[in-house]
Amino acid sequence: MATKEQGTITVEQIGSPLRRPKDQQATLVGLGLNKLHRRRTLEDTPEVRGMIAKVSHMVRIVDDEA
Repeated sequence: MATKEQGTITVEQIGSPLRRPKDQQATLVGLGLNKLHRRRTLEDTPEVRGMIAKVSHMVRIVDDEA
């Protein structure tokens, strides 16, 4: 079970999934992203970090605090 100490992370889709492997497209859907410039705030877990790393060329981490 996730605890509140883990925090959250906001990601934004910056690349198109067109002409990408199906597993990368499915990873974007798993992150809740499917259109350019959509943002999702997710729990900061190792699983989510791994998904972001897999599609790092199509997403960016948004720093809302700045």
